[in-house]
Amino acid sequence: MLQLENVTKSYRHRRGQVTALDGADLTIDSGEFISLVGPSGSGKSTLLVMLGGMLSPTSGHVLLDGQSIYDLGANERARLRKAKIGFVFQTFNLIPYLTAQENVQVPMCLNGVGAEEQTERAVALLERMGLGDRLDHKPTELSVGQQQRVALARTLANDPALILADEPTGNLDPETAEQIIRFFEQFHAEGRTIVMVTHDPRAAARAKRTLRLANGHIVHDESPSRVVA
Repeated sequence: MLQLENVTKSYRHRRGQVTALDGADLTIDSGEFISLVGPSGSGKSTLLVMLGGMLSPTSGHVLLDGQSIYDLGANERARLRKAKIGFVFQTFNLIPYLTAQENVQVPMCLNGVGAEEQTERAVALLERMGLGDRLDHKPTELSVGQQQRVALARTLANDPALILADEPTGNLDPETAEQIIRFFEQFHAEGRTIVMVTHDPRAAARAKRTLRLANGHIVHDESPSRVVA
């Protein structure tokens, strides 16, 4: 489903050049649940946003379902993201003046879904997240954990095959973090591909494959079926 072919990403800095990824090669099959771990600055978030079509590599290719996504124009990449990719962020990125239901409807509106279907699907997704009684609440009227569950519902709005998550439990207490990881396990059981950046070893351990990054390199790749150092 996802491939990196000799991908390098470098940034210009006032003190010189910084290399966030250095010649990375990676294959992620459909339906995998992967955690990306490593110290700050190791290249995890760079890799994640690159997989999501939001940051072009300096060199190399990123392929989604065999398509080199950075050979597409910006509008084509945007359509690809809307059709296939859902994003989950540590800071939730909810629109503060919209209700929970309206926040979940935003991706569907952008994807041209009709108003009645938007409403039905948003309500169903929020009920799945245990928020059926919070449809009309704005983000400031919700707890941190409830806001993250609204964000998860929004992620599922366009039924993405791929979910990219950046520290989804980073702002949560242990009990709420456990609840969020259980939702990710459900999404994985439904056949979705999940790539999750995390500093939480408990969350990382729930994935089926762990990639450890250091200094822009994938230095360890572990799954139940293989261990490659």
